[in-house]
Amino acid sequence: AYHIYTAFFYCIGILAVYVFLRTGAGSRGVGWLGALAAGTLSPALLFIEHMRVDAQGAFSLPQRLNVLLRYGEGPHMSALAVLPLALAAAWAALPAWRPAALALAAVFSALVVSNNFYGATALAILYPLLVWARWLAQPDRELLLRAAAIPLLAYGLTAFWLTPSYLRVTLDNMRLVSQPGNAWSLALALAVALAFAAVTWRIAWRRPERAWPLFVWGALLFMSLNVLGNEHFGFRVIGEPLRLAPELDMVFIVFALLVLAWLWSRRVNRRPAWLRAAPRLLAAVLVLLAFWQARRYVRHAWELYPRDWHPENRIEYRITEWVARNLPGERVFASGSTRFWYNAWHDLPQVGGGSEQGVLNQVVTAAQYVVTGDPDAGNALAWLQAAGAGAVIVHRDPSQEIYRDFSHPEKFDGRLAVLHDSGEGDIVYRVPRRFPGLARIVETRRIDAIPSIAAQPTNENVRPYAEAVERGPDKPARWRRESARVMYVSGTVSEGESFLVQESYDPYWRAYSAGRRLPVRKDPMGFLLIEAPPGAHEIRLVFELPLENLVGRILSAASAGVLLALLALALRKRKAQAAEGTP
Repeated sequence: AYHIYTAFFYCIGILAVYVFLRTGAGSRGVGWLGALAAGTLSPALLFIEHMRVDAQGAFSLPQRLNVLLRYGEGPHMSALAVLPLALAAAWAALPAWRPAALALAAVFSALVVSNNFYGATALAILYPLLVWARWLAQPDRELLLRAAAIPLLAYGLTAFWLTPSYLRVTLDNMRLVSQPGNAWSLALALAVALAFAAVTWRIAWRRPERAWPLFVWGALLFMSLNVLGNEHFGFRVIGEPLRLAPELDMVFIVFALLVLAWLWSRRVNRRPAWLRAAPRLLAAVLVLLAFWQARRYVRHAWELYPRDWHPENRIEYRITEWVARNLPGERVFASGSTRFWYNAWHDLPQVGGGSEQGVLNQVVTAAQYVVTGDPDAGNALAWLQAAGAGAVIVHRDPSQEIYRDFSHPEKFDGRLAVLHDSGEGDIVYRVPRRFPGLARIVETRRIDAIPSIAAQPTNENVRPYAEAVERGPDKPARWRRESARVMYVSGTVSEGESFLVQESYDPYWRAYSAGRRLPVRKDPMGFLLIEAPPGAHEIRLVFELPLENLVGRILSAASAGVLLALLALALRKRKAQAAEGTP
């Protein structure tokens, strides 16, 4: 399903460039040429050497395809595919009351954000430029109201999931996957924006014919500052600007077509005849030279990534197949490419996952670092037990596994029992745990005495936590999961004891026993600690709908209603025009 989704949007992305250029530049020829360029060329690689080398040799692979196949950025490329449609619809919607275009601009903008935040970043850069270019050409209040309505409706459509807490968690986790921004970059960006506004005000005020060139020049300026500025002199406001190289490719293509269209329209009033046609000849030569760079990709596109029809021969498949058969439902610590593919064929719980930019509990990142990098098996074992892992998968030479994250893969030899050995360097070790499952009965005071591991992820804090979890009261807590939102825990606690469930805390987890709600709080590991009175309990843990999601659903429903109304108005307007015989 993922492959079909991303392949569909990859193809739509080429069409979308045509629609964008056809709408903005007003030329079918420019649209066709732009779509062809978007599918075969990467002009940004001229200025980013390491990406050019990574694209399998100079100019051999379009960057949008390279990041899709090599880096697995399907969501990002899907957002890039929709981005031109959002801009095209907004371009059409702003100058006049066109309810269908307004609705489409909101829908496509919401789809960009819903696919990927780097696509959303590009939209956040380009949309204000588009509004500015349109407003300079037609400075009226109604245009600004329509410009505000598009992002408001787009947010309304995403409000059911794009909640304040989601944004907070995402920003908190950004430090895991990007360097922080710097003050001088922000100051420079503001200075460039003010200078751009001042200059364009003078040259484009009430000049509709300059709206499209103004937008294109602005897009080139700010996308280049963000991406190439980061590459060559460390410019950075937020995130990883080089991730926007595919968007910069699109901007370069649009700018190149602006220049080519200008050349094509020039006339030289001189003889001989060939001299009068010199601008068009130059434009044609430039196009041929540009597409000449794509010859290797066009001729060898199917050879760049040989197809493998037998995933069952890969260790990523074989090891997860073994886990599914022999350790069903048990949390396992995986690493490397096995971690990335861990849920491709089976629904298997693991410590962490393949993409952790939005992880709720950042202790996972520290566990990944220590278990794979610390040479001390005791420290790694403490983290595994603290994280609720029942097994750990280690890859060493000559394993097929690509990354082999463990710096000391031999450290568990003789310390942990071997559950499975592929004979090719892939070993599954048993992590000793007192009871199965993810629930424990613990001494409350002992747990409370441990500093927050999320705030201080040190071995000195994790070891006593693992001791408290695995060497606490000698009585089991039975645990089972009904779904992602419902778990059951049962057992008998004495005075001074609590139930611990090794799942990440969220304020909307609720615990009920015999119709009574029990207090749930965060333990040092960021897990669920349930305080219960002495006695036997059958606890139902439920993740209830957060208030912000409920409000978001109402906003999304209201926004969907507005969009339906806009489409109904568009249909009525179209019927009225047809009845009057107007185009």
